[in-house]
Order: sequence, then structure tokens, then C-alpha cells
Amino acid sequence: MIVTTAGRTNAQMINRAESIADELNTVYLNRNKQSIIEIQQQYKEDVLVVGKNRLEVYPKNASQPLFFHPNSAMFRIKRLMREHHDPFIETADLKKGSSMLDCTLGLGSDSIVASFVVGSGGRVVAIEGQKIISYIVNEGLRSWESGTSIIDDAMRRIKVVSTDNYGYLKEADDNSFDVVYFDPMFEHDLNESNGIHQLKHYGIKSGLSSEVINEAKRVARKRIVLKDHWQSLRFDELGFTATKRKTSKFHFGVIILEK
Repeated sequence: MIVTTAGRTNAQMINRAESIADELNTVYLNRNKQSIIEIQQQYKEDVLVVGKNRLEVYPKNASQPLFFHPNSAMFRIKRLMREHHDPFIETADLKKGSSMLDCTLGLGSDSIVASFVVGSGGRVVAIEGQKIISYIVNEGLRSWESGTSIIDDAMRRIKVVSTDNYGYLKEADDNSFDVVYFDPMFEHDLNESNGIHQLKHYGIKSGLSSEVINEAKRVARKRIVLKDHWQSLRFDELGFTATKRKTSKFHFGVIILEK
């Protein structure tokens, strides 16, 4: 990966880009009026651009960037504040003080909503196996200003861990989270937002296995939740009871644990 700055830069942005390159153990490149496409073609690498307000990463075979944005989390939280229902929260049975392990962070929308619901007395830990995604999303969660303090607080409380979910689950204590959540890459395509589409360049495609779910059963106190395409076979294969939603192309499945 190449780290550089936006076209209009300053000393502060350059210093930050150099620092990020050090953190990621990669190369900083002076932009020197080059376009992103020119840098991609010359170095055959992805390009991370440090801008004034956000980080953007351009996959080497794509012209559109991936960047952090709370996306649907903002309007979902505002709906919850008006006492509307959220299918994910209902399936996970999250409440104030609950704890959740999100095993597939992605851009973090579900973790943000979960963090809002569980509040300051709860806990949300989010795992991301792709290093650059975990870095960009963690930076975004720390710095994004939504204009609503309660949403900003929810983002700041999320702990992001850059590792693979199986390894993390293997090391986790028994019954250490109320809920363990999975939102893997769908096996079928959907009409997705640009952010989700760009995420596919970096998505972990290893899928879920019975070994991962067995570890999740040990770690979760109350339930395991899976979000997947409505045609997915994983619900049945892995023992989830799916809640069919006629108006949605993805469903939630749940394993309720009796301990």
C-alpha cells in the first residue's frame, strides 16, 4: 500500500500521512500533483489518501474509494430514539448494559447501533480481519462528528480489534459476551451502497465454519446472531433459526443458548 495526501495538502496532513505509513509499516509518497490513477498505475498498489477530514483507500483496480461513514446507523439510531423497532436489535435482544462481540466489523453500522442501545454500561467489541479496514474504521469511529453527541459517544465506545474472528474466539473466556454476531460477505449479490461495494475488494471470504460457531457457543452467554442473504444455506447448515422478512433481501438467524 502507498500512503499519500489529498491534492491540496499542508504540513499537518503530510505529518499525519507519514505517521500512518509508519503505523501500517508501508510507504509514504509525496503526492507531487500526481493523480490517484497515476499512482496506482505506477506502483501497482492500493493507495491510502489522508485528507483534511477523513481517510480514503483506493483499491488498485478501482477508481472509487473506500472510507468510513456511519451510513445507516445514523437514521437507525434516530428511529430507535423515536421508539421504532430495529430488526437486528430485536434479534440480538440487546438492552442497556448488554455486551456484544461483533465478529465481522466491516464499516461498523451494526456495532454503532448496538453501542447506542447497550449504552455506557454495556460493551461492544468489534473484530475485523482485514487490517486496512480495521484501521480506517477505527480512525473514523474515533473522529467522525455526526452532529449528535449521543451517536458520537456510541461510536467512541466501540473497541476495534484487528485480527481473525476464529483466533479471537479461541482465546476468549467462556460466557464473556451476551451476544456474538456475524455478518459475513453474502454469497449472493445485492444492490449495495458504494461503500459496501468497495468493501468487497477487502472482504474476508473464508466464510463461516462449524468450528467458528462452536467457539461462539462457548463465548456467548445468551445468543449467536447471523445476518445473511435470504437465499443463504448457512442458516440451516450452521443451526440458526432464521426470521423471514418479506420486504428484505437479508434475514437474521439466531441460536439461543441455554446456560
